[in-house]
Amino acid sequence: MNNAEKEAYLREYDILKKKGKPFFPYAVTKDSAMFLIVTLVIVALALILGAEQGPKPDPTTTTYVPRPEWYFFWPFELLRVIKPPELVPIATVGIPTLCMVLLLLLPFYDRNPERRPERRPVATIAGIMTIIAMAFLTFLGATAGSPTQIDLEVAPQFEAGKQVAAQSGCLACHKIGDNGNDGPGPELTHIGARLPAQAIQRTLINPSGIMPPYGDLPPEKFDSLVKFLASLQ
Repeated sequence: MNNAEKEAYLREYDILKKKGKPFFPYAVTKDSAMFLIVTLVIVALALILGAEQGPKPDPTTTTYVPRPEWYFFWPFELLRVIKPPELVPIATVGIPTLCMVLLLLLPFYDRNPERRPERRPVATIAGIMTIIAMAFLTFLGATAGSPTQIDLEVAPQFEAGKQVAAQSGCLACHKIGDNGNDGPGPELTHIGARLPAQAIQRTLINPSGIMPPYGDLPPEKFDSLVKFLASLQ
């Protein structure tokens, strides 16, 4: 900021200060009124809509797949974008830390005296792109489908295997139809067209990567799971 800009700013500030109103009670009244309105809206939503209730907690289960709250969808979707395991720290630590550092250093590297968005194109575009990216990732997380439910239509003889796949945590890493996640495992919607039943069975018993083995399932459930996956053409 040069001397001319500084003098113009001081003149504008002096005019606004003379015409302005004291913080108390004017600003305090407005803030209090807005706080009361927001509180009443939250209370009304809690009373009318209520909280989403899931199934009764079972501390003995080993197949429960937790889901984040909607406002955490975007960082979880960011983890799916960065699929290689060795790059996961970039999404979990690197990007959030970089954003925090940039915010902390904002007063030091952003010395532009302008306040209007149209006169600060770089900051405005960066803010808009950030909001769009977070909104898009949140949308992907909201439409990913339930991680413990498979909506894909199958023949009646494969329904039991579909339930086993939904309850065994497969959708935490795989996608079947519109349900599940896009990684780190491959999509299973058409796995039967790529692998025969014997290969699927071997993979479930001795998987590669971070996938846990499913050979300890009861024989009936294991066979149902293999038949269901093999039917996905």
